[in-house]
Parts: sequence; C-alpha cells; structure tokens
Amino acid sequence: MNTTTDRIEKTVLLRAPQEKVWAAIGDAHTFGKWFGMEFDGAFAPGKRVGGTIVPTIVDPEVARMQEPYRGHPAEFFIERIDPPRCFSFRWHPFALDKSIDYSKEPMTLVTFELESVADGTRVRIVESGFDGIPLARRADAFEANEEGWTLMVSMLEKFVAS
Repeated sequence: MNTTTDRIEKTVLLRAPQEKVWAAIGDAHTFGKWFGMEFDGAFAPGKRVGGTIVPTIVDPEVARMQEPYRGHPAEFFIERIDPPRCFSFRWHPFALDKSIDYSKEPMTLVTFELESVADGTRVRIVESGFDGIPLARRADAFEANEEGWTLMVSMLEKFVAS
C-alpha cells in the first residue's frame, strides 16, 4: 500500500531475460502494443513523442476498457534511455478530459528500472510528481494511475510471456 500521495511504485518479476523485457519497453512500437498506444515516432532522450490511445493487443478485457478512449492523444517527453536498464518519460497523468488544457500543468515522471536476477528480470515502475498536479484533479489522477499501473504490469507480464 502507498504511504505517499506523490508516487506510485510497482515491482514485478518477469520470467524472461532482461533483453526480452527491454525490447518490450525501450521501443515505441513494441511498448505501444502492450500499453495500448500508437506513437508517431521512436523513443529518444530529449524527444517529444506524440501518441494516440488504441486498445492493447494483450488482453481483451483491458482492450474493452481502453476502447472508449481510442484516438485520444497523449504526449510523452522521453527523459532517459539506458539500455537495457532504464527508460523514463514525462507525461500528463489521467489527461482524458478534452475540455482541459493539460499543457499548463506539471508532468509526472515514469521510470522503468530493469534488473537481471536469477529467475528472470525484476522490473520496477515508479511514477512520481503527483503532488505538483492541481489539487482539483490530483486524487483522481493518482487513483486512476495506481489502478492503471497495476493493469499495465499485468499487460507487460503477458506480453513478455507470449
């Protein structure tokens, strides 16, 4: 359970080599398949990458949950790519209301850290910076992303296992 309102942290052991897990995370096209996003370019440090929500190919139930948001835009600002250990980006969390201009808000930082262990690869996902989100939507963004990262960990696990 989280004891902070500023960060979400998820850890999973994937029974796959680090290179295979990295391939699922470090490439925009592959990342989009399990995450449920189509990107307009490759991931590169310092680069803005636009995307649109599309249903994941990994899980039909999650795909149905994503379907109402199909075509909704998102922006990723790639912070760091350190193959095969670390990938991080900034984005506007839970930015789904088309009547809000999120560009004026601070972004959260999402970091994937990979570590090779005896049984596979340990992946730690941290999203931080929620305390900077406007108070009017902070709790909703945190709750939505807390649940969302739980689902995304499962999607990543299924994708890597396939």
